[in-house]
Amino acid sequence: MLKEFKDFIMTGNVIEFAVAVIMAGALGQVINGFVNNIAMPFVGYFAGGVDFADLHIAMDGKEYATLEAAKEAGGSVIAYGAWVNTIINLIIVGFIMFLIIKAYNKTKKPVEPAAPAGPTDNQLLMEIRDALKK
Repeated sequence: MLKEFKDFIMTGNVIEFAVAVIMAGALGQVINGFVNNIAMPFVGYFAGGVDFADLHIAMDGKEYATLEAAKEAGGSVIAYGAWVNTIINLIIVGFIMFLIIKAYNKTKKPVEPAAPAGPTDNQLLMEIRDALKK
C-alpha cells in the first residue's frame, strides 16, 4: 500500500497540480497587493477620495470614522467596501487567467484535421473483382 501511495504521489499529474496550487497562491497574493495598493487608490481618487476599504455600515446605527473603529466597538459591521475590493480582485484574476490561457494556447501546435480514411484493402479487392467480372 505504501508503494502504491508513493507511485501515486510521484506521478506527473499530482506534482503538476501541486505546482499549480502553489503558483495560484502566489499569484493571488500579487493580485491582492495590486488591487489594494495600486488599483483601489486610483479608483478611490477618481471617486472623490473615497477609501473603499473603510466603507461600512455599522449595525448598531452609530457612525464610525473607520472600519477598524467600528469593529473595535464590538458591534456587527457590514464591510461592503471590502466586498467591492473582492469583486475587483475577482475581475483582475479572471482577466489575468484569460491572458495566461490565451498565451498557453498560442504555444500549442495547431491540431491538423485527420485525412479522410481511404478504402480498406478488402474494399479495393472487391472493386477489382467486380471490374474483372464485367
